[in-house]
Amino acid sequence: MSNTDKLNLCVIFGGMSPEHDISRMSCTSVLKNLNKDKYNISVIGITEKGEWYLYEGDFNGIRDWSPEKQSNKKAFISPDRSDKGILVFEETGIKKIPVDVIFPVMHGEYGEDGKIQGLFELSGINYVGCGVFASSAAMDKSRTKIILKDAGIPQADWVTVHTGQKNELENMGSILDNAEKKLGYPCFVKPAGTGSSVGVGKAKNKTELEAALKNAAKFDSTVLIEENIDGHEVECAVLGNLSPEASEIGEIIPEVEFYDFNAKYVDGTTKLKIPAQVDEKCREQIREYAKRAFTALGCRGLSRVDFFVRYSDGAIILNEINTLPGFTDISMYPMLWEHMGVKYTELLDRIINLSFERE
Repeated sequence: MSNTDKLNLCVIFGGMSPEHDISRMSCTSVLKNLNKDKYNISVIGITEKGEWYLYEGDFNGIRDWSPEKQSNKKAFISPDRSDKGILVFEETGIKKIPVDVIFPVMHGEYGEDGKIQGLFELSGINYVGCGVFASSAAMDKSRTKIILKDAGIPQADWVTVHTGQKNELENMGSILDNAEKKLGYPCFVKPAGTGSSVGVGKAKNKTELEAALKNAAKFDSTVLIEENIDGHEVECAVLGNLSPEASEIGEIIPEVEFYDFNAKYVDGTTKLKIPAQVDEKCREQIREYAKRAFTALGCRGLSRVDFFVRYSDGAIILNEINTLPGFTDISMYPMLWEHMGVKYTELLDRIINLSFERE
């Protein structure tokens, strides 16, 4: 296949998010597994300060990328639909690289929350993943709960705290009393708009709850306090557009008290089991709920939907939905599809192809 027969693919990593480093890890895996016979690949890296650069180094160097140490060039996706590509600023002038499809391998704020998707919509270039509304709604856990409650999907009970409002902070005592009465202990505290367990805390008493709230408020002005669900932690991968497919169910088996950022990405203290240790009837119901959540939020392309299956009564409770799930070597999303017979490289092809079928 000649270069002219290939799709011009732009892969973007990094961004102004606490999950910046996870994006680098995911992007490295994606680039290694893309079929180089099908794509002319251009790569853009976005720093934690929001600076955009064309990345021209070895794919393995992305994990340690620093534009200050490399002769990278400023480069942007043009919002002008007559360009349909990347504008690269070189010493001799501006060069344009044509782009047929964009793959944002980004997690969290400014990458998974609809903001960069808005730029892609302006550009008129096809892109991988959910659109502006679905990305924004799914990124905000408090809004997600409202939409999924209307869709009839069981969820953990919760209290929403708007920490950016002065009167809320002044009434910390009443907030703690309300959460304690409604949810009990232990309970979990989550910034509404982060992923990868960034800023998440577990509280066993009022003192720990206040500390967890203050920590979560560093990451988002809206914070959720959720009831503790003692059960299997399971995940389902969804792939498609208007008629999505759901994968087998995988189970997270953390070796620490809860599945936090370090357990996911740093210390390797988590085991994954596919299929999950629940019966087939339960797994089928989870698949149905996952597709229903995907559809209710208007998702496109891909998402990973996380659930609990309570030990005491087998109840299925949705935890959250991730519109741009991790793609590292140990991430559940590609592992679930590999279990279904879809290899990593084929999965990437299917995800990219779905961007051209967006309704």
